[in-house]
Amino acid sequence: MRALLADRNARLLLVGQSLSLFGDRAMYLALSVWVKTLTGSNAAAGLVFFVLAAPGLIAPVFGLAVDRMRKRPLMIATDMAIGLILLSLLFVHGRADVWIIYAVTFLYGAAGCLFSSARSALLTQLLPIERLADANAAIQTVSEGSRLIAPLLGAALFAAFGGAAVALLDAATFGASAVCLALVRMHEERPQPSEHHILVQVAAGARHIAASVGLRRMVGALAIALLVAGFAETVIFAVLQSGLHRPPAFLGVLSAAQGVGAIIGALLAAPALRRVGDGRTLGVGILLFAAGDSLFLVPVLAPVVAGFVIAGIGVSWMMVAFGTAVQTRTPAPLQGRVYSAADTLVGVPQTISIALGALMITVVDYRVLIVAMAVVTGGTGALLALSGAPPDEVAEPGAAAVHA
Repeated sequence: MRALLADRNARLLLVGQSLSLFGDRAMYLALSVWVKTLTGSNAAAGLVFFVLAAPGLIAPVFGLAVDRMRKRPLMIATDMAIGLILLSLLFVHGRADVWIIYAVTFLYGAAGCLFSSARSALLTQLLPIERLADANAAIQTVSEGSRLIAPLLGAALFAAFGGAAVALLDAATFGASAVCLALVRMHEERPQPSEHHILVQVAAGARHIAASVGLRRMVGALAIALLVAGFAETVIFAVLQSGLHRPPAFLGVLSAAQGVGAIIGALLAAPALRRVGDGRTLGVGILLFAAGDSLFLVPVLAPVVAGFVIAGIGVSWMMVAFGTAVQTRTPAPLQGRVYSAADTLVGVPQTISIALGALMITVVDYRVLIVAMAVVTGGTGALLALSGAPPDEVAEPGAAAVHA
């Protein structure tokens, strides 16, 4: 990590991402609480997370754009575009304007898919392969660690000035990210166009995952876990209302607790990955997520807070292991498409589970959904933690990246 921070380009990228991700964390909370406040509906609030995840259904298209364009200019343009789009939220004044929140949320999710894929590919150009785990852990630290302050600030801004204030803050952080990226010193050649049919190009990422035993096993395990894990996005509002008897804005406090766990998990993730491998690290992360969510069954504040901390550790291990596996098991010309294909293959089940959770919460006791999450994620995580994922032989991801 010390060597990583000594690299000027890596520092600039991390500073920009720290600011942008801080704004994201404040905005995510504000969007759902805003809808809950305007509509009074748990299902409508949970639907925000479904809309946010929905662009993942077409993530392979974003991956192709990443592989066919220079990464840094693409990331700068994405930052500037979504910063301007967020200003549309200034026109939300009542329940009739909720559609604006959903529309902005969808575009927000699309920008996130494109940017994340480009950032993953850019890291393989900026850093040697042995530092990728540390870089992913650092990004995960600033992403989840921002939960310590950003949700609380977002909730406070929302309570004092409304959602428009949070939107302005988030737009400013996207601008700061764009400036940091513009200061990065690197040379990128424009990737050469492919002679293959567009559909063949788009499907190349999924074909690579199918041919890689290790990636196939990890993507499959995470997809199964996320098929129920998305229930949590809606369940948590029921836990707050029926279990803890707290207002929706109290989610900011619980998000801060998850941030504590995420920081701990991110700091330990890279050493764990080097010691036991990406597959087992991912499996243990899923197990920790299952254990944390199980504590939501206890209608007492302390166990629920502890559950958020444990789940936060698990999420960090999952994200660092999964992201590093994609980077290190993928050749340079396919970085964007494999990342986006993997994102779709795990994102579709998550999107489905968020939608199902929003529907089922109206007819099924929320505790039944928590048990379902615990059983499926716990079993999947245990199997992967015991079996691991075999290594794949691929060219170093950083090699010839500018010619992808």
